[in-house]
Amino acid sequence: MSDHPYTDRFDVNRTLPEVGRNPEDILAELSIMASEEDRAWEGGRVSGTMYCGDRNHYAFLTEAFGKFAHVNALQRDLCPSATKFEGEIIAMVLDFLNADAVTDTEPVGMVTSGGTPSIMHAILAYREHAAQNRSITSPNIVMPETAHAAFHKAAHLFDIEARVVPVDPESTAVLPEVMEAQIDANTIALIGSAGNYSYGTIDPIAELGQLALKHGTGLHVDGCLGGFILPFGEELGYDIPPFDFRVPGVTTISIDTHKYGYSLKGTSTLMFRDKAIRNSQYFHIVAWSGGKYMSPGMDGSRSGGLLAATWASLIKMGRAGYREYARRIFETADSMMTAVRSHPELRIMGSPTFCFSFTSDEFDIYHVADFMRTRQWRFNGQQYPNAIHMAVTRPQTQEGVAAAFASDLAEAVDYAKQQHAAGKTAELSAIYGGIAGGMTSDIEEFIIAVMDDMMDKQQSLPPSPLPTES
Repeated sequence: MSDHPYTDRFDVNRTLPEVGRNPEDILAELSIMASEEDRAWEGGRVSGTMYCGDRNHYAFLTEAFGKFAHVNALQRDLCPSATKFEGEIIAMVLDFLNADAVTDTEPVGMVTSGGTPSIMHAILAYREHAAQNRSITSPNIVMPETAHAAFHKAAHLFDIEARVVPVDPESTAVLPEVMEAQIDANTIALIGSAGNYSYGTIDPIAELGQLALKHGTGLHVDGCLGGFILPFGEELGYDIPPFDFRVPGVTTISIDTHKYGYSLKGTSTLMFRDKAIRNSQYFHIVAWSGGKYMSPGMDGSRSGGLLAATWASLIKMGRAGYREYARRIFETADSMMTAVRSHPELRIMGSPTFCFSFTSDEFDIYHVADFMRTRQWRFNGQQYPNAIHMAVTRPQTQEGVAAAFASDLAEAVDYAKQQHAAGKTAELSAIYGGIAGGMTSDIEEFIIAVMDDMMDKQQSLPPSPLPTES
């Protein structure tokens, strides 16, 4: 499949048109692209990516967004609604993260533009708070190898040492004693996941909280993926260990509203046990010629539409709505994992819940991915070891999807065994195989070239033919 399927069908714009196009023509072109791309995930065969899939809900959010899309949330005197939306989003998330269990500090939060910004704001806050209160000038964070790549990005951008420790290969969760061995006087935060992106497993947050208290560090829980579904799974009776503010030592939690919160892409939240930690990363400059400037985070202007849509999603769903969709997702995930376990050649990694990963000790698991792709299944390839990741979302809860997964998987296993016997290399291994052997400069150059292709390809295409009158 081409990454640029529209170049032969629509004009390629490399300069600003002298005369604007007819709005109806523009919308018609957008409708074609949108409808074709939606078909890729509507059948429920895509891991993660589309967490809701409910067109009526999307239409509702789009209408809410449209009423405030043009508003700058930075200018609260003109749009006090942004204060209402943001404040209530934070309050509602703090509520189901059990912030009422905190009695010695004031829990607060902030709305960000995604999971990576939430993580980055947390790490920035820890750096600034540690500098102000512990005089730390060479900070480090200690995290499992399964921690999201955004922590590496934050460490890189904020000049923080990232100390990465291995997880237990059996449980795929980090061992507290391994974490503790890397803590020193310059450690500003420990990292745990609920659950981690790779395997969907939950780190031992209670034990990590005790480590944080013992060593006087922060503990960030990355709930970007699981934060909006695990609490409702717990309410349904699933065995979900506490990971929120009930756990002593937990100081920040990131939780994405644009995933299982079923809001629009571009929103997330970051919750703080202590207001002082959040406030430490505020930015202000009082001597600027343009006036006194202050912002609560790295973003400046933001669309009030995203705040409105996120607020509307939470209010529309309510606890009962989130609980019901969590029930369907957990049941579907259980069914799909049962299908995986029915094949002795396959092995599920750790003890996952709604998101799971599986591998094989008998053959290259990427053979399974190659075959499933012919049936329109889109998985995320993983490494160390090679594995296939499936984050179950609402599209998978459609009738017949789990049964189709079981049927297609059975054929995929047979195919993988045949390919292994024939000594064939999986197509996906052509990309991941070199990476699994160790990150080299050649692989880094390859990844950069792929990114360049996505970012710059359109600029190098030949000129589009001039439009003709019809």
